[in-house]
Amino acid sequence: DYYKTLGIDKKATKKEVKAAYRTLALKWHPDKNPDDRAAAEQKFREVAEAYEVLSDDEQRRQYDSVGGIPGFGGGGRGGRGGPFGGGFRNADDIFKDFFGTSDPFADF
Repeated sequence: DYYKTLGIDKKATKKEVKAAYRTLALKWHPDKNPDDRAAAEQKFREVAEAYEVLSDDEQRRQYDSVGGIPGFGGGGRGGRGGPFGGGFRNADDIFKDFFGTSDPFADF
């Protein structure tokens, strides 16, 4: 469930979705978790995938209309494509687009 992944309510505003993503992307960025990089990478991908769907009005509407699709949140779908058309982007690309850098230690 993408809402649970981001720790937000189903009625969350776009601003709340964005804030949740920002917090979790920084928390789970693999460079900030060198002691457990594999687990951090997995969480980072899940957070990015949830943000990608919930921040897009059309994808969110479709996701909400079916109450979440079984298998649609398996994490790390990479570029295989989601059920709402189009493929998922790389988690690092989403981070870079959002923060303007791929460096989680950069001074925002």
